[in-house]
Amino acid sequence: MEKLKIYLGDIAYDTVSLSTEAIPLAIGYVAAYCNKIHGSKVEIVLFKYLEELEQAIIDSPPDIIGLSNYAWNQNIGIEMFKLARQKNPDILTVWGGPNFPIDFPSQQKFMMKYHVVDVYVPLEGELGFSNIVATALNAKQKNDIRTQVISQLIDGCVVRDKNNKLQYSGPGLRTNALDDIPSPYLTGIFDKFFDGRLSPLMQTNRGCPFQCTFCTDGIDEKQKVNQFSMERVLDEIEYVGKHLPKKTSMLMLADLNFGMMPRDKKICEALAESQKKYNYPRYIDCSTGKNSKDKIIEALSILNGALQIKLSVQSTDEQVMINMKRDNISTEQMLALTPALRKNHLPSMTEIIVGLPGDTLQSNIKTIRDMMRVDVDQYLIYTLMLLHGSELNTPQERKKWGFKTKFRILPRSFAKLQSGKKVMEIEEVVVGSNTLHFDDYVHIRLLAFSIFVTNQPAFKPIIKFLRQNNVDIFDLFNRPLESEDIPDGIKKLFGQFKEATVGELWDSPEEIIENFQNENEYKKLLNDELGFNVIQFHQAIVTTKYMQDWTEYVISLGKTLLLENNITNESKIKQFHDIANYCRGLTHNVMELDNTLEPPEFSFKYDVEKWSANPDIGSKIIEEFQFDKLKTMKFTYTKEEIELFQSNMNIYGISTNGIAQLLKRLPRYVLWRHPSIV
Repeated sequence: MEKLKIYLGDIAYDTVSLSTEAIPLAIGYVAAYCNKIHGSKVEIVLFKYLEELEQAIIDSPPDIIGLSNYAWNQNIGIEMFKLARQKNPDILTVWGGPNFPIDFPSQQKFMMKYHVVDVYVPLEGELGFSNIVATALNAKQKNDIRTQVISQLIDGCVVRDKNNKLQYSGPGLRTNALDDIPSPYLTGIFDKFFDGRLSPLMQTNRGCPFQCTFCTDGIDEKQKVNQFSMERVLDEIEYVGKHLPKKTSMLMLADLNFGMMPRDKKICEALAESQKKYNYPRYIDCSTGKNSKDKIIEALSILNGALQIKLSVQSTDEQVMINMKRDNISTEQMLALTPALRKNHLPSMTEIIVGLPGDTLQSNIKTIRDMMRVDVDQYLIYTLMLLHGSELNTPQERKKWGFKTKFRILPRSFAKLQSGKKVMEIEEVVVGSNTLHFDDYVHIRLLAFSIFVTNQPAFKPIIKFLRQNNVDIFDLFNRPLESEDIPDGIKKLFGQFKEATVGELWDSPEEIIENFQNENEYKKLLNDELGFNVIQFHQAIVTTKYMQDWTEYVISLGKTLLLENNITNESKIKQFHDIANYCRGLTHNVMELDNTLEPPEFSFKYDVEKWSANPDIGSKIIEEFQFDKLKTMKFTYTKEEIELFQSNMNIYGISTNGIAQLLKRLPRYVLWRHPSIV
C-alpha cells in the first residue's frame, strides 16, 4: 500500500480576525512522533487556517483526518469531518483533545451526538494516534483502512465499532519521557507557520498537581508533571528567536504553572538572552504557578517585564475554594506579594471566576476587595464556563450546585463554509446557581466592566494617589453602578453593556445555530452587532469614542472620593491637579497614527511620571517628587509604537471587534502616550 496521506488540523477561524493565533503545538507533536515511528509510510500535512483545510479536503481528501478538539473549535471540527466523509466515504476520522467528558455515560452521549467521529484520543495524543496509524497500515488497501481500525481495540483510544458501540482500551495514554517526541520546531515542521500572523506556542512540561474542578487539567490522570529536557527547551528558544519574522513579538507557553519549577529560572535566563539577541519575545503569555510565588517572582524578574505574574485566585472565599478543590492553594501567600511585585517591577494580574460552586454576590465582592488589597495591575473577572473534560461539568456536580446555564457564541469564532452553511462555536456558561441569582450575575458583570476599563495604566496615578490617602479604591469602580450622577454618554454605555450582557445569552446551542443560518442575522456577526466579547468590545468603544469622557469622569470621581474622605487641604488638591493633567495627557487621542498632529502639553509642579513609577507605594508620596520649577511636558507616541499599532491593525482590522483584539494582545502600557519635557 502506498504511503498514508494524513491531514492534521488545529483550526482557527479567520472571518473577522483570527480566533486563536497560536502555532498549532499539539498537532505538531502528534505529527513529529508519527513521522518518527512510521517514517516514509506516512505523508502528514498540518493545517491552522480553516479556508486552507476546507479547500484541501475538497481538492484532495486524505486517508485519515485528525483534528484537535477544544472549546473554541469543536463545531468546525465536526463540519470538516462531515465534508471529508462526503469527499471520501472510506476516510478515517480521528478527534483528540481535552474537550471530552470524563464520565462514561457522558462520553457515550457525546460520541452518539457526533457520530461522524470514528476514534477519540483522550489525554495526550502522540501514542494513541501513532497506534491508530500502525493499525491502519495493516490494511491491505486504502479503502479498507477505516474497517481495519474500527474493528479492534486500540491502546489509548475510544473506538466506535461498525455497530456504533464504543470500545475502550483503558484510560488514555501519557508520555512520561517527553523527549521521545521530536520537536516540531527543531525538525522544521513549524517553519511554514512563521508567517507573521501566528505566535509560537511552546511547552517545557506537562501536567498539573492541582485538582481545580472547573479546569480540564484538574483530573487525576494529569496530576503527574513530566518535563522536556533542558537542552531541548533551550534549543527551541534559540531556534524560534532566530527564525521568526521580526514583526512577531508574542511567545505563548503552554505550561500550566510556569515559574514553580526550580529550573524555570534558567529558562527565563535563556528567554532574556533571546530578547537581547533577537528582540524576541517582547511579550509572553502563560499561566504562572499557583504556589511558590517568591520563586516565581525571582524567575520572572529576569524577563524585563515581558511576562505578567498571574495571581489566579478565582475566589478567596474559603468554602468556595473547598467546593472547587482549590483549598491547597495559598491565598495568603498571594496577598502578601505586593512589596516583591513592586520591587521587581513585575506586571501582575489576578483572575476571578463568577458562578463557582457556592458563589454568592457577597463572596464575589469579597474576592474583588481582597485582591484590590494586593494592588495588582489588572483584575480579570470571568464567567464560569462548563467545559467538557472538567469535573464541574459532570451530571453529579451540575445537580449538586444547581447550575443555571445559558449559551453564547465564542467571540470571532464563526464562518460561512463554501457550501453556504454557517458554523459557529458556542460555550455554556453559568449565570446562576442555588446560591447565585441571575441579577447578581449581571451586577458583577457590570462591575467587571467598570474595573476593566478604569483600572488601566493611564489611570494608575489616580488610583495610587487614592490608595496613599487611604481611600477605598473599590469605590472608584463601584460608584458608577450605584450613582445616577454620571455623564449621559457613560450612563448610556453602561446601559448598552448591560443589554449586551443579557442579550448574548441563549437557551440552547441549536437555537443559536438555527438563528444565524439566516443571512441577515449572520451579517450582524460580520458587522460587530453580535457575537463579540462584551467586555473587550465595549472597552474598544470607550478607547476609540469615549476616552476623553471616561478620563474626565474618573478624574471627577477621584476628586469626589477625596472630598468624602476629608482630603481637602490645598497642597493635596494641587497634587491631584497635576495627576489629573498627567492622565489627560496619557489618554489623549489614543492610538492616533498621524504623528504630525500637535501633541497635548501641560505644565507640572510635580514629577508625576517618576512618582507613579516608584514601586514603594507606602512611603514615597508625590510631594517628594516636586520639580524645582514648573516644567512643561508634551505627550506623544514613538514612531515604533505607531508602527506597532499599524501592524496589529493590519492583522485584526479597524472594526470595533478588531480594535478589541488589538487591545487584548498589546501590552497595556503601550496604548498610552508618553511624557517628555519640552
